[in-house]
Amino acid sequence: MEDIEKLKYPIGKLVIPDHIPPSARLEHIKAIGDLPSALRGMTDDLSDEQLDTPYRPEGWTVRQLVHHIADSHINAFTRFKLGLTEDEPTIRPYNQDAWCSMSDAITLDHHLSLDIISGIHGRWVRVLNDMSDEDYNKNVFHPEMDRRLSLGQLLCQYGWHSDHHLAHITGVYERNNWS
Repeated sequence: MEDIEKLKYPIGKLVIPDHIPPSARLEHIKAIGDLPSALRGMTDDLSDEQLDTPYRPEGWTVRQLVHHIADSHINAFTRFKLGLTEDEPTIRPYNQDAWCSMSDAITLDHHLSLDIISGIHGRWVRVLNDMSDEDYNKNVFHPEMDRRLSLGQLLCQYGWHSDHHLAHITGVYERNNWS
């Protein structure tokens, strides 16, 4: 059995630096921009049995991961828009585990969420590319973290989040010898 921490965090735990240079921003925007086609390419031809395979013991299934990414990134896009249009708003947390245990995340066709992810990411990447240095320095308050985050730091979080869950699915492929 692989180390559970490696299965949970295949690319390592999230580390949010104090300063996000423009070159790092571009890398995170690329991760967000590339995610929809990567997810679609990895999941389009999976059977229901494969989609219902957990990425780790007691973890979400591939289907739940795809639905979770849609839920999370809808919230992320909203957080960026709030951060750009309001003065240091408090972002609304939500219970990801509860959302992933709902029937839609467990049973619905994952293509519904792939379509959401494609649409949200198309708009989000446009907003991210249009943001100025000043915009990336605007702040939101994250109550779960109990801290202020710049939009640059929030970008870092979601670039990591995109790569993190893509690595979960890649790991399922490798461990199950899916081609």
